[in-house]
Amino acid sequence: MTIEILVPDLPESVADATVATWHKKPGERVERDDVLVDIETDKVVLEVPAPEAGVLEEIFEEEGATVLSKQLLAKIKLGAVAGEPTKDSTEDTEASPDKRHKASLTEESNEALSPAVRRLLAEHNLSPSDVKGTGVGGRITREDVDAHLANAAKAAKAAKAAPAATPTAEPELPAAARTQKRVSMTRLRKTVANRLLEAKNSTAMLTTFNEVNMKPIMDLRAQYKDSFEKRHDTRLGFMSFYVKAVTEALKRYPEVNASIDGDDIVYHNYFDISMAVSTPRGLVTPVLKDCDTLSFAEIEKGIKELAIKGRDGKLTVDELIGGNFTITNGGVFGSLMSTPIINPPQAAILGMHKIQDRPMAVDGKVEILPMMYLALSYDHRLIDGRESVGFLVTIKELLEDPARLLLDV
Repeated sequence: MTIEILVPDLPESVADATVATWHKKPGERVERDDVLVDIETDKVVLEVPAPEAGVLEEIFEEEGATVLSKQLLAKIKLGAVAGEPTKDSTEDTEASPDKRHKASLTEESNEALSPAVRRLLAEHNLSPSDVKGTGVGGRITREDVDAHLANAAKAAKAAKAAPAATPTAEPELPAAARTQKRVSMTRLRKTVANRLLEAKNSTAMLTTFNEVNMKPIMDLRAQYKDSFEKRHDTRLGFMSFYVKAVTEALKRYPEVNASIDGDDIVYHNYFDISMAVSTPRGLVTPVLKDCDTLSFAEIEKGIKELAIKGRDGKLTVDELIGGNFTITNGGVFGSLMSTPIINPPQAAILGMHKIQDRPMAVDGKVEILPMMYLALSYDHRLIDGRESVGFLVTIKELLEDPARLLLDV
C-alpha cells in the first residue's frame, strides 16, 4: 500500500511555491513525522512531514521545481523495508539493459546476498566477485561494499594527484584563481528585492537623524539585569526600551503609525511593530503585536521567540503579516549610521545603530558618553518634517530619561 505526499495548503496570498530541499531519497526508510521536504514560499518555509512510516518510493518534483497547493510530491510505500526494490529501482532496471544484466549476475553468483547489498552492487555496477566478503561463510555485507567503494575512490584520487606532484619547468597559475559561481535567488530574496525596489520607486522617502545618550539606559540595565532575569527568566536587553519608546512616540504622532491606501490615509489605533531580522535565507520582518499592552519582559520574550523562529525558518505567515512601523538594529553588526528603507505599505522605519563612546559637551564640559545615532526614514507624502523630527526627538527624550516610560510624561 502506498500513500501520496502532497504540497500543503498554501496561504491565500501565496500563488505557488518552490521545492527547496529533499531530506530523504528514494528507497530510504522514513519514520512517522520525519521531515521529507522543505517547500519555500515568498514568505515562509513549510516543512512536509511523513504521515506514516515506510519507504520513500518515488519523488515526482525535484529540488527547484515550482509547485501548487495539493500537487503530488512523492509516494511512500507503507510497511516496506529500506533496501527493497521500489518502483524507481524496478523501472531503472527495466529501462537499462546493463543494470538488468548486472543484477542477474549478482543473483546467480551469490543468492545469499541481502536485498540491500544487491541493490548497492547494482547501483555501482559491481558484481559479487569484485567485492571481498567478510560475513559468515564469506558472504558480502553492506560494510564490505562501502569499504570497496572507499578504497576505489582513494586509489583514483591518488592516481589523479600523482601527475600534479611532478615538478614542471614553468609553473602555471591555479585554474581556480579566477572563478565565479552562479546561484539562483531564493524566493524570499526575490521578494525582498522587489519590495525594496518598490519602496524606492513608489514613496517619497526621506531620512532624518538624531543621536541619543545611552548612559541612563545602560546604568539602569546594569543595576537591574540580574534581578530582572531571575524574576522573568529572560535577559533585559536594549530592544525592549526601543520598542517602548517607539510605541509611546507612535501614540503622540499618529501619522507615523498610518499608511496610504490609494487616495486615503489609514490611521491604525493599534501598535504592531515589525522587527527586521537577518536570517540565513534573507531579511524577514516578523511582527510583535499589541506592543502597547506588553511589559518589558513580554517584549524581550516575544523578540527572542521571533528571532529564533526566523533563524530556524519556523516563522508562520501570520507572524509576518501586518506591522505598522519597523525597527531595524544594524548596530548588532557594527553599523555606525545608515539610511533604512521603508517597508511598504508602512510610512516609516527607525534605524538603531552601534553604541560608541564619543566626546560630548555637557554643561560646558567635555565628557565621554556612549552615544548612538538614530535614523528615521519616512514617506514624505504622509509625514511632514515637523512630525518626523518631533517623533525622533520624542524617542531620544524617552531613551535618555527612561523614567518617562514609566510615568507616561
